[in-house]
Amino acid sequence: MNGTKRARGVRAVVVGALGLAAVTLAAVPAFAKGDVTVSVPRTAHVGKTFTIKANGDDDIAGYLHQLCLEERIGKQPWHQENCTAAVRSDARLTTHGSAAHRGDLQFRAVLYGLKNKHDHHPVRLHTSSVATVHIR
Repeated sequence: MNGTKRARGVRAVVVGALGLAAVTLAAVPAFAKGDVTVSVPRTAHVGKTFTIKANGDDDIAGYLHQLCLEERIGKQPWHQENCTAAVRSDARLTTHGSAAHRGDLQFRAVLYGLKNKHDHHPVRLHTSSVATVHIR
């Protein structure tokens, strides 16, 4: 009889622990996964065009995605060069650039979430690392 009570007690502890674990996991917030990349050539020549490619994705439900390419020269502030239309899935952007002077051009891609195509308050979801083109 004592062994039966002990087995029931162990079973109750295991069931209780599993229930607590399930409640704890349900309370942990889920983090959306996403990524933004930008690729450029390492070097380019003054006046010659080069290709810039950017990709962005995120799994947050309810948002359209818009990918924008930003550029800066030296320590100047970033400014937007080009943006995609709002899309429901992965956003891709391919464009061409050139430079009139020697130096370093930096690019980054920014993925925004929009509630609809006319959303005036997009949410910045992800920013890529900086990619640099050395202009010779």
